[in-house]
Amino acid sequence: MRRRSTPHLQHVTVHGHRRAYVRRGSGPVVLLLHGLACDHTTWDPVIESLARTHTVIAPDLLGHGASDKPRADYSVGGYANGMRDLLTVLGIDSATVVGHSFGGGVAMQFAYQYPERTERLVLVGSGGLGPEVSPAIRAITTPGFQQAMGVLTLPGVRHATTTAMRLLARSGVSQLRDLDEVADIYDSFADPRTRAAIRHVVRAVVDWRGQIVTMADRAYLTEAMPMLVVWGAEDVVIPVAHASNAGALAPTARVEVIPNAGHFPHKDHPQRFVKVVRDFIRTTAPAAYDRDRWRDLLEEGAPVPPVHAAAGEPPLAPVHAVRRAGA
Repeated sequence: MRRRSTPHLQHVTVHGHRRAYVRRGSGPVVLLLHGLACDHTTWDPVIESLARTHTVIAPDLLGHGASDKPRADYSVGGYANGMRDLLTVLGIDSATVVGHSFGGGVAMQFAYQYPERTERLVLVGSGGLGPEVSPAIRAITTPGFQQAMGVLTLPGVRHATTTAMRLLARSGVSQLRDLDEVADIYDSFADPRTRAAIRHVVRAVVDWRGQIVTMADRAYLTEAMPMLVVWGAEDVVIPVAHASNAGALAPTARVEVIPNAGHFPHKDHPQRFVKVVRDFIRTTAPAAYDRDRWRDLLEEGAPVPPVHAAAGEPPLAPVHAVRRAGA
C-alpha cells in the first residue's frame, strides 16, 4: 500500500484494542479526525504547521490505518466514545475538534456527547449536513461489496487501477484531483478486515437514499460552542451546498469555502487551511460548558425556521452568509 508509515506514530491499547495516533507540538490541543477509509496521513500536509502553536493529536480511527480492526461498534456514537477514551488515556481534558468528511460526523457527535470536553468544532467537507453523498460511498452498503472488492483488489487489478487513478489525479482536471486519495483508499481495501470494518461504518450512516445521520435536529446547540465549517468549492463527494446548510442550521457558525479545492481542502491548500483554522482558534474563546445553559437550550429546542412558500421547506442560508476564503 502506498500510505507510508509515520515515524511519529504511537500506539495505546484501549478496551483491548490497539489504537494508533500521532502526537506533535505543544500548547492548546487540536484533535484531527480523518474521513472514511482514510487514516491520520490525510492530515500530513498540515500537522507540522499546526504543531508550531498547538498540541496536535491525529489518531487512526478504529478499523482504519494502523489501528485494530475488530468486530466492534463502528457507529458514530461509538467512535465519539473512543475519542473520549483516547484523550483520557493521553491525559487531555479538552480540545478543539476538527473532523473531515465522516470524521466531521464523529466530531459533531463528540461535541454533542461531551460538550464539556469540546472547546471548538471545525467541520471540513463534513458528513451530517445533508442527505447527498457520492454513489461510490452508497455502493459500499450493497450486499456484494465484500466479494466484488475481493476480486477488484487482486494484485494485478489493484496495481493497474491505482496507477490509473493517480495519473488521472495529476491530469489537471479539477474533478479528478481527489483520485489520488481514492487510490489510497482502494489500495487499503486489499485487507479483508478493512473492507469489513468500512462496510460496518458506512451501513451505520448511509443507506440507498444517502446519509441517514444528521446534526440538523441538534445544530441549535452550537450556539454555546464556536464552530467553523470549511469546504472545497469543487467537492464532488459531498456537495459544497452543504456548507450553506451549515450556515442555516447553525447561524453563529463561521463558514469558509476554499476555491479550487475538492473534498480534501487541507491537502489541496494546506497553508490556507492552517491559516483559516489558526485564525478561528485565535479569534474565538474556548467553549465553557455551562450545565444550566445547556439545559435551557435543550428545553427551548430548535427555533422554528420560516417556511419557503414554494417548496414547503426551510430555506438554506443565503449566498452572502458563506464566506469564500481568499488567497
